[in-house]
Amino acid sequence: MSIKEVIQRRRTIKSFKKETINRDDVMSWLEAASYAPNHRMNEPWEILFLGPETRAKLNHKTDLGGAPIALAVLSKPASKQLERDENVMAVSCFIQNFMLLAEEAGAGVFWSSIGAQPQNRELLGAVDGAEVIGVLGVGYPAEIPALKPRTPIADKVTEMP
Repeated sequence: MSIKEVIQRRRTIKSFKKETINRDDVMSWLEAASYAPNHRMNEPWEILFLGPETRAKLNHKTDLGGAPIALAVLSKPASKQLERDENVMAVSCFIQNFMLLAEEAGAGVFWSSIGAQPQNRELLGAVDGAEVIGVLGVGYPAEIPALKPRTPIADKVTEMP
């Protein structure tokens, strides 16, 4: 399958099978995702594997679709706004890579912003300028949502002088 096919096939998964997912596979996807572009090779991501107690305290309305694995992905603190923005962009690329690798392997990911809530930032240890970029549910999809139409890219392109 081509990278284009993987990108176009990837969906946000909202319901997962109870089937466990191999931790070594997840670690492999995380390792490969770390080749995401990042400024000055600072690799600003930090990954937290969330256990049942932490998941319960997050109090996500669907418990991340019942995914067998939950991760939080944080961006490290920065001393300047530009560096913070660069870190957030790099971590977002890291997460996208991870999602595509999971898709290629037949797994799926739910990306939630629940970690940005103040009480969850504290729970996840996002202090001193660290950012929670996403809380991810990872597993095998119980249901794959239908493709939603996209705006033609030509409608999003502007030629600058």
